[in-house]
Amino acid sequence: MIKQRCAWAGSDPIYVRYHDREWGAPLHDDRRLFEFLVLEGAQAGLSWLTILKKRENYRRAFDRFDPEAVASYGAKKIAALLSDAGIVRNRLKISSAVRNARVFLDIRREFGCFDAYLWRFVDGRPKQNRWETLAEIPAETAESRVLSKDLLHRGCTFVGPTICYAFMQAVGMVNDHLVGCFRYEEIARMARRATIEEP
Repeated sequence: MIKQRCAWAGSDPIYVRYHDREWGAPLHDDRRLFEFLVLEGAQAGLSWLTILKKRENYRRAFDRFDPEAVASYGAKKIAALLSDAGIVRNRLKISSAVRNARVFLDIRREFGCFDAYLWRFVDGRPKQNRWETLAEIPAETAESRVLSKDLLHRGCTFVGPTICYAFMQAVGMVNDHLVGCFRYEEIARMARRATIEEP
């Protein structure tokens, strides 16, 4: 029996695997949350598939997304990243990753973990949507606008409301799989079990 998937997953094996195993699953691991924060910012103006294809290169280049390591990057490391053909060589996006790592650490010191800070924006529980078509899914929401405003206020960049909503979708703060997709109910079950990790 052929599995019904969200149409955006297409047929590329990388995209299908990402759709089937990751996208929309509630995530509470700080390092992986930081990874998605960096990758969503890198994606701005590009396709998500482009970023997924470069993901392993990003993990290598950005010290497996260790926020302490990324926060310590200076001019020499940034220059090396700008010459790395395996990632998106955009100075603003690379500098943003470093700046956002520093803000990430500030947030973690304030809240105990980034996870505790982040999930407050959906009251600690994934929001369950019931979209039937891709056209129904918004590019941003009230929650993503509030998250964006707060991150910008704290000093982050490349965290506009649309980027924040894509981030929220990716880490399972909202279930935006279409109701006809086989992952919709799987994610809904995960969401019912999901809890915020204590600091």
